[in-house]
Amino acid sequence: MYTQNEKLIPVYIEDEMKNSYLTYAMSVIVGRALPDIRDGLKPVHRRILYAMMDLGLEHTKSYKKSARIVGECLGKYHPHGDTAVYDSLVRMVQKFSLRYPLIDGQGNFGSVDGDTAAAMRYTEARMDAIADELLDDIDKDTVDFVPNFDESLEEPSVLPARLPNLLVNGSSGIAVGMATNIPPHNLSEIVDAIVKVIADPDVSIKDLMKIVKGPDFPTGGIICGRDGIK
Repeated sequence: MYTQNEKLIPVYIEDEMKNSYLTYAMSVIVGRALPDIRDGLKPVHRRILYAMMDLGLEHTKSYKKSARIVGECLGKYHPHGDTAVYDSLVRMVQKFSLRYPLIDGQGNFGSVDGDTAAAMRYTEARMDAIADELLDDIDKDTVDFVPNFDESLEEPSVLPARLPNLLVNGSSGIAVGMATNIPPHNLSEIVDAIVKVIADPDVSIKDLMKIVKGPDFPTGGIICGRDGIK
């Protein structure tokens, strides 16, 4: 209903639907569903690791209750429900989900047969040693920081990530209008390939595949035929 002094802007419904859909799609893509190529992490994973750094949970320190970590992440950086945060934490612990787990867990974190993890009040966690390579030098102006959801704190827009995490751990996600499904690879092979690309930026895919033979899944497996993995 029109009220006095109300400002109305006439628009074509086709244009409004197009613009609104694009805005929503970009929000989902950037804010939740797809990883950043620079550190290979989705926002929830990045925020969990940063919250664990806030708590001092380096791989040399004692474990803390998963519920404490989830609460830290929820309260400061990711107010989207404790189940979503805990499920993401669990996945970073599982050796059958990640080729190189980023979190070291203590307790029941599920099984490859589909058993679910114990409740967060029973499990404990700290960062794995390899996570140091994602967070090292974050305090040396290596990355930009942005306001958190209520602008009371700042969080990194991306982690410094000396580890090529997107290539070694892969990622999968479904956004709006696009999706990603990147398999994990062997760290030693990826490092050798990076050295090769630095030495010869014009190196061919064929030559790189002599170094990186193919995906390296945490549960193993045999790939039959190479055409599909080029």
